[in-house]
Amino acid sequence: MCDLLTRYFPEGIDIYFENVGGKMLDAVLQNMRLHGRIAVSGMVSQYNLDQPEGCHNLMYLFIKQIRMQGFWVSSYYHLYGKFLEVVLPAIKEGKITYVEDVVEGLESAPAALVGLFAGRNVGKQVVVVSRE
Repeated sequence: MCDLLTRYFPEGIDIYFENVGGKMLDAVLQNMRLHGRIAVSGMVSQYNLDQPEGCHNLMYLFIKQIRMQGFWVSSYYHLYGKFLEVVLPAIKEGKITYVEDVVEGLESAPAALVGLFAGRNVGKQVVVVSRE
């Protein structure tokens, strides 16, 4: 996982939106830039398991002086309009980038879902049902 992140983010990660935890968070922490920021709104690796997958690289929080903060999205609904005003132009201008793991066809959805929980995807998992 670290090799993939280094390939996609050779200068390190400035900001990471955490929803996975476990091995993914471990890899991200190693690849964060100095003074990076991590917003945490979930950790799927911790859900519904007898043995939740832990994170072992928390030392990078202080080594790289990373700020990691949890939040509930419902606490920020009132700012959604402002978010769109700021973020959409930044994406169009290439100031914000993201990675998608795209699979084709509805028949690929079950495997993509299993892969999501197994940590096989990199970035946002997307299933393209139709290109029409």
